[in-house]
Amino acid sequence: MAYDTILARSFSSHDQKKLGCGAFVGCLIIALSLCTVFKPYLDPLPICQKIKHLRLPIMVAQKPYNFSANLSMVCSGVPTKETKQICNTSEPRSDVCETTGDVRIHGISSTIFVAPTSPTTHPGTHRSWIIRPYARKGDRTAMEGVKQFTVKKVTSSQELNLLLPHCTHKHTVPGIVFSTSGYVGNHFHDFTDVVVPLFLTSRQFAGEVKFLVANKQSWWITKYQAVLHKLSNYEIIDIDRESGVHCFPSIIIGLKRHKEFTIEPPYSMKDFRKFLRETYSLKREKVMELRDGEGKRRPRLLIIARRRTRTFVNPEEIIEMATSLGFEAVVIEAGPDLGRFAGIVNSCDVMMGVHGAGLTNIVFLPENAIFIQIVPLGGMEWLARTAFGEPAVEMNLKYLEYKIGDEESSLRREYPPDHQILRNPNSISKKGWLAFRSVYLDKQNVKLDVSRFRATLLEALKLLHQ
Repeated sequence: MAYDTILARSFSSHDQKKLGCGAFVGCLIIALSLCTVFKPYLDPLPICQKIKHLRLPIMVAQKPYNFSANLSMVCSGVPTKETKQICNTSEPRSDVCETTGDVRIHGISSTIFVAPTSPTTHPGTHRSWIIRPYARKGDRTAMEGVKQFTVKKVTSSQELNLLLPHCTHKHTVPGIVFSTSGYVGNHFHDFTDVVVPLFLTSRQFAGEVKFLVANKQSWWITKYQAVLHKLSNYEIIDIDRESGVHCFPSIIIGLKRHKEFTIEPPYSMKDFRKFLRETYSLKREKVMELRDGEGKRRPRLLIIARRRTRTFVNPEEIIEMATSLGFEAVVIEAGPDLGRFAGIVNSCDVMMGVHGAGLTNIVFLPENAIFIQIVPLGGMEWLARTAFGEPAVEMNLKYLEYKIGDEESSLRREYPPDHQILRNPNSISKKGWLAFRSVYLDKQNVKLDVSRFRATLLEALKLLHQ
């Protein structure tokens, strides 16, 4: 009590407040020192866990002092830093692992060991992942045949040496692991599941990257050889057949993918289409505006033919009507020579076809070209717009949609007018995708009413003059 009285008399009230704050700070510094000294021997101290959440309004040298942040730094031993998982499995369309460090791949066992060069996750978090490197992870049917890789994170190269001690192949550039299983062979899925995601994932390396392909389909590699060679300066590695250990400085397992047939920043569908023009040496970047009296150039109309289903029953009538409007009309079905077909598509001003994988070839059209999608019966307007309509707009194409009537569908001649297949397609959709596909996609052909369709081609001509 006497000590308190002497202290009160020796300092002004302001000095007393300053001294009190100083004493409080001094005590906390001592506590922090204890945290630092004993950290190697103790689990995180409870006091540190609690103090981290404090927000203390302390003034040091008349300035606010962020006591919470500095406590966090001392108690953890390093400044607080947001950590990152090696593998991101939270995206709806694909799982992707990405890391830099000591990476070793044993192909035959489908095992990938990684020792990251920088901190990724705290001890106790994920240290292994199962990845199927195909960009349609929500589709069980597509993913069934995709090779499964086990990705294991180790803490150091020393630990890694105990697991895979010898590198039989040392690489100096990054690697990308992906599969050509799933739905490859379907032209639409070739692009949406592999080609576009591969562009999105690998373009950043400007060719200095190696592709490690699982479930390698030689015919697919041959078909897209030009694309693969444009994205990588190196020969493809058939990783399933590799008995040795491939070592990389960094690795990406799986392909990044956005919405169906679209690309989000930092790249765009415009970038992708430019890449395709360079890859296949396509001459036309844009469709030039047609002007009245400008020579005798006739706009070129490409009619995409189909062989098995959703075929045009009356292509001659369509050609005759289109020619009467001033078009140079050609009918062709896509073949295995992708470069040749890309050149044909690029030479055209207008492309039309029934909803299906063949419409994927709009990627080769020049900008400002007209794309006409014929939508068959079945209530598939949403599917048609999602798969091709909306992507076409992102490609800077002018999109027109023609929905056929009952009388233009071959289903009209197979079922009575009041049948649910004609009157209530939703009842078929509720039975599942296979039931829907078996009726509206696999068993339907189209006989265009050329008189009715004439208005759509006139609209296309009008757009070419704008």
